[in-house]
Amino acid sequence: MHNKDRQKIEHFWVVGINYKKTDASVRGLFAVNEGQYNQLLALAPAQGLKDLFVLSTCNRTEIYGFSENAGVLMNLLAGVCAGDIHEFERISYSKNSGAAIEHLFNVASGLDSQILGDYEILGQIKNAVKTAKAAGFVGPFTERLINSVLQASKAIKTHTALSGGTVSTSFAAIQYIREYFEGPSVTPDMRCPATKHIMTTDAAPAVAKAVEEKKIVVLGTGKIGRTTCRNLVDYLDTRNITLINRTGETAAAIAKELHLKYALMEAMDGELRDADIVIVSTSASEPIVFKEHIENRGKKLVIDLSVPCNVDKAAQQLPGITYVDVDMLSKIKDETLQKRMAEVPKAVSIIEEHIAEFMAWYELRKYVPVLKAVKTKLKAIYIDPAILGNRKSEDAELAEKPDEKIQKVINSLAIKMRQDNAPGCHYIEAINEFIA
Repeated sequence: MHNKDRQKIEHFWVVGINYKKTDASVRGLFAVNEGQYNQLLALAPAQGLKDLFVLSTCNRTEIYGFSENAGVLMNLLAGVCAGDIHEFERISYSKNSGAAIEHLFNVASGLDSQILGDYEILGQIKNAVKTAKAAGFVGPFTERLINSVLQASKAIKTHTALSGGTVSTSFAAIQYIREYFEGPSVTPDMRCPATKHIMTTDAAPAVAKAVEEKKIVVLGTGKIGRTTCRNLVDYLDTRNITLINRTGETAAAIAKELHLKYALMEAMDGELRDADIVIVSTSASEPIVFKEHIENRGKKLVIDLSVPCNVDKAAQQLPGITYVDVDMLSKIKDETLQKRMAEVPKAVSIIEEHIAEFMAWYELRKYVPVLKAVKTKLKAIYIDPAILGNRKSEDAELAEKPDEKIQKVINSLAIKMRQDNAPGCHYIEAINEFIA
C-alpha cells in the first residue's frame, strides 16, 4: 500500500515511449497486450505500487502511476515486455507532477497523437483505466484526474475543430488505398449527408469503382478493425470485404451489421491467396501473416495497423507486395491536418482551464482531515443539549435537516480555507457559525 507521501503529486509519474523517437518495430517490442497487463498488475504490489494504469497503443506504451521514482515504474513495465530494459531506458521519457498531468491531457485530446487530433486514443485510455480499476489500481487522485481529462477532451471535441474532418490511422489507410489505385482524392466533404456514402461526382465513382473490383480482407475486428471497415464502406463505397477474427462470432456480428462477408481463422490461407488488399489490425504479440500466405499469389497491398507488426518481415519484402505500416500512414498529408493545426491554441486553452480546476481540487484535498474533524465535531455538538439548548427548535433548517445544515457549514469552511490557507481560524469560525 502507498504511504501518504507517495500520494503527493510530485510522486505521480508517466514513463513511456512513443512514435517520436521509435519506429513501429521497436514500439512492438514494448507493446503490452491483455495478458501482459494482467501480469504487470499482479507484480505491482510487491513493488509498493497500488495506483497505476498502462496505455499501450500503436503509437505509444506508457505507464502512469504513483512511485518514489520513475525507475520503479520503468522496470515494472519493461519487465513484462519482449524488449530489453536497457533499450527501454535509452529511448524512453519520464515526467512527473504537473508535467505528467499535462502530458496525459495532451495525449487524450489528440495533441500528442501521431496524427494530430486522432480521437481514437480516448477510447483506448478509457479501456486502460477500466482494466486497472477492475483490479483495484485506481485511487481517488487518478479517478478524478481521468474524469477531468475526459471532460477536457469532450470540451475540445465540442468547441474546437481539432478532430474535424476524418483523419486517423484507420482513415489514413483509406487515403493510401485511394492513392495506390491512382484515383483522385475523395475528401470528407464529398460524402452525402443523408446516406454518408460518397456523392456522385466526376472523380468519386472512378475511385469507388477501382476499389469495388478488389477483394479486401480485414484481419482483426477490434476497435481499429471495425473503424477501418466502416471507413471502407462509407468512403470507398465497397462491400467486397471479408472479415476474419480469432473469435468467429465477433466477425459474424460486424459482418451482419455492415452487410459484409466473414470467415474463420482456419480459412485465412485461402482468403489471403485471393485478396488484392489485406488490412491487418489484430492484437497478436507476434506475426500472423507469413511469406507462405502471400508468396507467388499476385500483387497485393498489405496494410499493417498492428503494433507489434503482425506481418512477418519476409512477407513484407516479397516481390509484388506493397507493405505499409502505421509509421508510413502517419506521413500522409491532408488539408484537414492544416485546419486542425489552427485549432491547437483553443485546445490548449481548454486544457489549461481543466488542469487549473483539477489542481484546485487537489489543493483542497490536503484539508480533508480538518474538514472531517470539523464535521465530526458539529455532529457531536448537535446531539449535546448543553451546547445547543433551544437552538434546534428555533432554527427550522437545523431541526428538520441537520445533515444539510452541517454540510453547508463544511462547504463554506472549505472555500475559506482554500482562499486564505488558514485552517485553524476557520475551524473556530465554522463552529461559531453552527451554534450562533
